[in-house]
Amino acid sequence: MNDKELLSWLEKATLGDESAFQLIYHATHQDVYRTVTFLVYNKQDIADIVNEVYMRMWRSFQKYDPNRTFRFWLHGITVRLVQDWKRKTWRRIRLFERNRQMTCEQFDWTDKAVLQSVMQHDLFSLVRQLSYKLRVVVILCYFHDYVLEEIADMLQIPVGTVKSRHHLALKELRKRFDMTGGDANVH
Repeated sequence: MNDKELLSWLEKATLGDESAFQLIYHATHQDVYRTVTFLVYNKQDIADIVNEVYMRMWRSFQKYDPNRTFRFWLHGITVRLVQDWKRKTWRRIRLFERNRQMTCEQFDWTDKAVLQSVMQHDLFSLVRQLSYKLRVVVILCYFHDYVLEEIADMLQIPVGTVKSRHHLALKELRKRFDMTGGDANVH
């Protein structure tokens, strides 16, 4: 479904057409789910964030810029919600669990098709080890094919910062890949 069709259905959905909202959801859900899954570890949080993406999409349709593609707008909502979630989670951890040491929990993949269709497991594991700021640039650049300028616009940071994070992410991936004994080059 192209952007023009999605926008027409979104207009109907904002007027209360539930079937239009269902159509938009089914056309974009897998993409939104994958993006959130790459950026968030906890499965329950993933579901909550994905649901919030669609609520925010519906509530903020009036702010949509028709000069941008619908998917760009939706990815922007998704990334901002993940950033908000990370901020709220960090506050909760600091307030309620100061004495507990944070551990990196192992992510349990139940949707093997998502993993296999996106990238090899080894490379994906390396990407997941990157800091959030580096990981989000890698995901938007290589998974969603955004250019660095678009990523800067979406994250609302300078292009130079995106370039720096992109460079650092690739450098870190190369280093980690070499440490695991991989043969392929990360470019």
